[in-house]
Amino acid sequence: MHCESPIVRRKSRQIMVGNVPVGGDAPISVQSMTNTETCDIAATIDQISRIQKAGADIVRVSVPSMEAAEAFGQIRQQVNIPLVADIHFDYRIALRVADLGVDCLRINPGNIGREKRIQAVVDKARDLNIPIRIGVNAGSLEKDIQKKYGEPTPQALVESALRHVDILQKFNFDNFKVSVKASDVFMAVEAYRLLAKEIEQPLHLGITEAGGLRSGTVKSAVGLGMLLMDGIGDTLRVSLAADPVEEVKVGWDILKSLKLRSKGVNFIACPSCSRQNFDVIKTVNELENRLEDIETSLDVAIIGCVVNGPGEAKEADVGLAGGSPRNLVYKDGEPNTKMSNDTLIDDLETMIRQKALEKAKQDANLIAKE
Repeated sequence: MHCESPIVRRKSRQIMVGNVPVGGDAPISVQSMTNTETCDIAATIDQISRIQKAGADIVRVSVPSMEAAEAFGQIRQQVNIPLVADIHFDYRIALRVADLGVDCLRINPGNIGREKRIQAVVDKARDLNIPIRIGVNAGSLEKDIQKKYGEPTPQALVESALRHVDILQKFNFDNFKVSVKASDVFMAVEAYRLLAKEIEQPLHLGITEAGGLRSGTVKSAVGLGMLLMDGIGDTLRVSLAADPVEEVKVGWDILKSLKLRSKGVNFIACPSCSRQNFDVIKTVNELENRLEDIETSLDVAIIGCVVNGPGEAKEADVGLAGGSPRNLVYKDGEPNTKMSNDTLIDDLETMIRQKALEKAKQDANLIAKE
C-alpha cells in the first residue's frame, strides 16, 4: 500500500516561505487562511494554532489596514509557522509587515499604484529575502482585461498573471509564486495548464470560493486532482466556507490520495452493507476523531465482512476483516488477533497507536542510518 506516486511533477524554481521550501523537489505544501479579525490578536493566534495542529505548512492572514499590520506584528512574534500577509492596494502595509517579519507577501504589483511604490515593495522584499505571491482571481480582473475578453476566461487569467510577472521581472525580482484561481473548475484548470508553460516559478493551486464543506471539497478534489495528476502545483489551499481546519484536512486528503504526501492514518473502509458484522460507519468515524493526533503515516483497513475483508486487511498496516462471532485483525499483512464488537473501537485504537509508535521508531532508525 506504500507504493510511490507515478506522478511526474513539473520542474519549477524553488523559493522559501519562512523555513518551508516551495517548488523544486520540495513536498507540495498545504496552506489555509485565517477568517478571524486580524486585530483580534488572541482569536487569530488561537486559530493559527488550530490550523497548524491540523497539519498546515503555511498560514495566510489578511492585513487590510495599518492597524491590522501592527496586530500582525504581534501575531508573528507568538506563532512559529510561516505567515503570508494578504494585502491589497496600499503599498505601505506591505512595507510595514515586511519589517515586522512576514514570510511572504500576497500582493499584485499592478494594483498598488505608481511605479515608485511598486519598486519600494520589491526592493524591500529583495533586501529581506521575502517572496511575493501574485494572486490572480477571476472575480477581480483588471478592467481593461475584462473589457478585452468580455468575461473571465483562462486566457484572461493568464494575461493578468503575466502582466504582474512582467512588473516583477522589470525589477529583476524572481522570488515569487503565482496563482490563477477561479470558482469554475474548468476555467481554473485550463488557466493553470497554460501558465505552467509560460513561467518557471512555483504555482499555488486553488479553486477559489469553492463552496461549503461538502460541495467545496468535491470541486477542489476534482480541480486540484486534475492539476496534480498533470504534475502541476507546488503549494495549495482548499477554499471552503467552513472552519479553516477543514481546509487543511481536505488538502492533506487530496495529496494522500495521490500519494504525493503521507501523514497520519489513511483509512480504507467499505461503505457497509447487510453483510457487515459490526457498525462500519460508526467505527470509522470514531477512529478518525480519536486518531487525528497521529502523524506517522499508516494504512488502516476497516472492512465489515469476509468477502473483501481479508484481501484489504492484508495490504494494510492494521486491517480489520469482519467475521462472526469475532472479527479477525491483521497486522503487517498477517493474522494477529480477534476482537469482539463490545470493545472493538477501544481495542483497535490501542493496536493502531502501538503500530504507529513502532513505525515511528523504524522511520527514525532509517533516518539515523542515512
